[in-house]
Amino acid sequence: MRRDPPGPVPFAGLPAPLRFGKGACRPVHFAKAMMSMVGDDHRNLSAGESVEFELTFLARVLPPGLASWPSVGLIDVYIPSDRSVHPRVRLRQKGDYFELTKKVPLAARDASAHSEITIPLSREEYIELSGSSGRRVEKIRYAGSIDGYPAEVDVFVGALKGLVLIDFEFGSREELDQFVVPSLCLADVTQEDFVAGGLLAGRSFSEVSNKLQKFGYVPL
Repeated sequence: MRRDPPGPVPFAGLPAPLRFGKGACRPVHFAKAMMSMVGDDHRNLSAGESVEFELTFLARVLPPGLASWPSVGLIDVYIPSDRSVHPRVRLRQKGDYFELTKKVPLAARDASAHSEITIPLSREEYIELSGSSGRRVEKIRYAGSIDGYPAEVDVFVGALKGLVLIDFEFGSREELDQFVVPSLCLADVTQEDFVAGGLLAGRSFSEVSNKLQKFGYVPL
């Protein structure tokens, strides 16, 4: 069982080949191929997939010395562009690195464990594919340690400025279950759909502020 501190808690592989460029499948066709290649339930992992265990928290305050942590700017574009669905395909620019990821929960109603397939992209592939959707989110990701736990702090910029999330990743379900929530964390929002990257993409802080206020969140 995960132990919380007392009182209020402060804070299946790619089909080959899929070609790009001249004569290749167009972005919308590629997106459909990505969404159909993996089902909604990944109990049996296929080659090239990995499992990710993580917890996500709203930040109560910024970690001390955050500005000195290693950081990188991220631009995420989610497919499909339809805002009525939860997209599972993400295009990411991470500095000069580009990738495409399909991320799906291992079990329904549990967002703490996902299976992932990721493939690298060239700049040209990323630019062409990202043009198929206007659902994007920008943030600065800081990597460091909080209370001895490796942590990623996402400070959102642009339309979502003021939102700060803290992610903790674990090597196993057992490690996750033994996690003690640091005092920097305001609330566990792992199971809250509205903070998922695909549902934040294309939205502004004002559009999610009512849901954030229910947790007592104050823009940072």
